[in-house]
Amino acid sequence: MDKNGPFQTFDDFTDAATVAPRLAALRAELVRRGLDGFVVPHSDEHMGEYLPEHAERLAFLTAFTGSAGAAVVLAETAALFVDGRYTLQAQAQTDTTLFEPRDLVGEGPPAWIADHLPKGAKLGYDPWLHTQHGVAHLRGAAEKAGGSVAPCPTNPIDAIWDDQPGPPMAKAIPHPLDLAGEDSKSKRGRLAEGLRAAGLDAAVITLADSLCWLLNIRGSDVPHTPFVLAFALLNADASVDLFLDEAKRSGELVAHLGGDVRLHPADAFAGALDGLGGKTVGADPATAAAAVFERLHQAGARIKLTPDPCQLPKACKNAVEIEGMRKAHIRDGAALSRFLAWLPAQAAGGTLTEIEATEALEGFRRATGCLRDVSFDSITGAGSNGAIVHYRVTRSTNRVIAQGDMFLVDSGAQYPDGTTDVTRTIIIGQPTAQMKDRFTRVLKGHIALATARFPDGTIGMQLDSFARRPLWEAGLDYDHGTGHGVGSYLSVHEGPQNISKRAIMQPLKPGMICSNEPGYYKTGEFGIRIENLVVVTEGKPVPGGDRAMMEFETITLAPIDLNLVEPSLLTQTERGWLNLYHARVRDTLRPLVDAETQAWLDRATRAI
Repeated sequence: MDKNGPFQTFDDFTDAATVAPRLAALRAELVRRGLDGFVVPHSDEHMGEYLPEHAERLAFLTAFTGSAGAAVVLAETAALFVDGRYTLQAQAQTDTTLFEPRDLVGEGPPAWIADHLPKGAKLGYDPWLHTQHGVAHLRGAAEKAGGSVAPCPTNPIDAIWDDQPGPPMAKAIPHPLDLAGEDSKSKRGRLAEGLRAAGLDAAVITLADSLCWLLNIRGSDVPHTPFVLAFALLNADASVDLFLDEAKRSGELVAHLGGDVRLHPADAFAGALDGLGGKTVGADPATAAAAVFERLHQAGARIKLTPDPCQLPKACKNAVEIEGMRKAHIRDGAALSRFLAWLPAQAAGGTLTEIEATEALEGFRRATGCLRDVSFDSITGAGSNGAIVHYRVTRSTNRVIAQGDMFLVDSGAQYPDGTTDVTRTIIIGQPTAQMKDRFTRVLKGHIALATARFPDGTIGMQLDSFARRPLWEAGLDYDHGTGHGVGSYLSVHEGPQNISKRAIMQPLKPGMICSNEPGYYKTGEFGIRIENLVVVTEGKPVPGGDRAMMEFETITLAPIDLNLVEPSLLTQTERGWLNLYHARVRDTLRPLVDAETQAWLDRATRAI
């Protein structure tokens, strides 16, 4: 897709009418291969959330275009699994007479397989598209049903996808030290020290963000995310074997990587695993493809199940990266404020559409002169479309932003010095009392998380209820996480940290950047989400306290719509936080915007 060209929507790539013939073709291909079913994850060989076009096999088969999901196809039935963000989207996009929508989190493919796979059936899977943990769950489910699983040497969907695009071949480029804050040699040295301490000869690196962080490189192999898709082996002597397509290389890149990074053809990776017999090799069963473990096992390597060594140090941003993120958010906040000032007058005419608003927002960001790309497809939902948590506007769903509508805008940008992700909900015209009540409860939860103090060792799940309590008190909730990690000019979603109901055991550490995004969604009417990014910092000493505490620094700067706030629901402390936040927004952004936006900004950030 041409990111600089005219607006395109998912209508350009998928259509529910294609589901029936493609499903029939897949079933015929499975019969030819002696299989009774096949599992289709939303994944590639690097376990990415955002995929290159040739890896969008789930969208090709089902027409569902969300960033998380899976399908299971059997001879007589099929199911599509999505999480709470995508429930309405899946029902709208796929043919639900052919793919039964199911809950990805509460049930998941293994539970469904255990109940639906016929006894004696053989269920196929692509071992390059599932983790070792994932395959273990599939195998257990199939065996519970009296069946078995079988790895496919090639993916059967590729066999029926006649016009499947080729893999991306964009050039990899160096990420400069003044933005990375630490050179690759230093990173490799400290990680190699950890490998030696663990008794490892090498570690397998398959995640794109890990590889890009480790080698200080970026690319454009994935939509909206500056990834280079490649594989690597990090050795205990701090050298790296990098398996990278020759088309992605340049003289500048080779010079940047240096002599301790040995370049190999991309298709030599599997063979290199075969050559590790007798070595002790670390691999992450939660992130590396099952095929990696199978090759290492067959080669006679001693496999140690270890976390990806790059993920935690990558998540804990250094001072240079954090400062870059602050600068990116100031720049982005000015662009977003220009958009928010522009929006009400345009919507008042009764003709502004979601697509036109999306195009305008990207235009304001592009006018900064620093935009590399949006960090994801903007979520711009008016009225009932805003209740679809991860709504993506299409030509068939595009609607006019009307008077009385809530308009939810979740968007972000990729700048060389940082990645942004921000959500604002705006009322067009006058809100109802219920809208103000729900919005203010979401705001109260947002403030509670933003102002939380917590000791070392705290995990995100322990903080998640801070954001939900004001909604819970009214018998309300939302079906998505409260916060995700964000990369430094990398992925807008990164691990290992998370703030949600899920028990992800990674403690929050200084330097981690997370989103703070509680919400509320009333199906068929409106959606609300307020999202800022925050940095985990070491807190100031608490008088009388005996433990060091951590806290959050909010780095997103953009007005929160005061027209939707019911002041009587806010405590004095909450009101004080909002007024101080808005004063910082105003003082920081005012010098960066035009006079008309300045006047709007003064009104939008007034004290209440």
